Amino acid sequence: MATVYHVTLASKMGRNLLKKMRQTIETVHQRHPVVGKGDLVAVKLHFGEWGNLSFVRPQFVREVVDFVRSREGRPFLTDCNTLYVGTRSCAPDHILTAVKNGFGPEVTGAPVVIADGLRGESKVKVPVAGKMTKEAVVGAEVARADAMIVVSHLKGHELTGFGGALKNLGMGCAAREGKLFLHSTVSPRVRAEKCKGCGRCVEICPAGAIVLAEGRSVKDDRLCVGCAECIAVCPEGAVEIDWNEAAESTMKKIAEYAAAVAAGKKGKILYINFIMQVSPFCDCYGFNDAPIAPDLGITVSDDPVAVDQASMDLILRSAGGRDPFKSVHPRIDWSITLDHAAATGLGSRTYTLKTVE
Repeated sequence: MATVYHVTLASKMGRNLLKKMRQTIETVHQRHPVVGKGDLVAVKLHFGEWGNLSFVRPQFVREVVDFVRSREGRPFLTDCNTLYVGTRSCAPDHILTAVKNGFGPEVTGAPVVIADGLRGESKVKVPVAGKMTKEAVVGAEVARADAMIVVSHLKGHELTGFGGALKNLGMGCAAREGKLFLHSTVSPRVRAEKCKGCGRCVEICPAGAIVLAEGRSVKDDRLCVGCAECIAVCPEGAVEIDWNEAAESTMKKIAEYAAAVAAGKKGKILYINFIMQVSPFCDCYGFNDAPIAPDLGITVSDDPVAVDQASMDLILRSAGGRDPFKSVHPRIDWSITLDHAAATGLGSRTYTLKTVE
């Protein structure tokens, strides 16, 4: 059975939240050493789209970096470029966004290295014995790192219900080709009777798959890359997806991609979830809406399935059993990712929770 540590928000003079988190990381590392002398350690993050403010605070990341250095490891902060067009779709923009959001080396103590290179083309192909995936296309610098610490912000997501360690590992470590595969079932359709012809979907589409014709949006499915950005920006709700098929397929693929990334680093990955500013949507958007759950602290484990399950259980318990993610994304069964990840042998949904006051 996995062990998950829950670092509560309670603190006092001489024992603030940074120290509590650091001591918890040390405790987990003593039981399951992750960082060895000379290891190149990928600290996997989501730096946040510019305009979004719900990402993990850089000061927490500094503690992670300092921990790695205390074990004589060589840390670098990393993420892969996005499939959609935004402030993180190529390495120069991505690094600048990371610095603007506070993740520069002067704050965190580590450099930013974009894992899949300049335009998302630096990749490694990893064989996978999955039901959905036979070959995972992973950011090269993630694949080549000796160890990883996966730092995730717990939040809602319109395709997976919620995003935590598994999504950060599976979707987040996929190079652009991999992200396209993960989204391949997400082909939105435009309902003409709802469309007002505002053109927002045309402006945001990275593939030029949508055009305005006779005052309405028209989409070419042959060009669609399945990034789902058009859904997010449509003010009329005119863009729709067959969520039952798309969501389930993508969640299972994410679990298999996560297993592929972890397979090359057995015993060399640590997972840290931040249950703070639990926004209803992904940090990929250039805004963050009001939180849908209270701040509950930090969960730490060497098991990605258990750390996500424990994080969700803490949120459900705080809501008296009501599921705030289902309230926002009612058509999504977020447990599919956890079930499928457990089935691949990546981790366990059963765990022991140890509270760190």
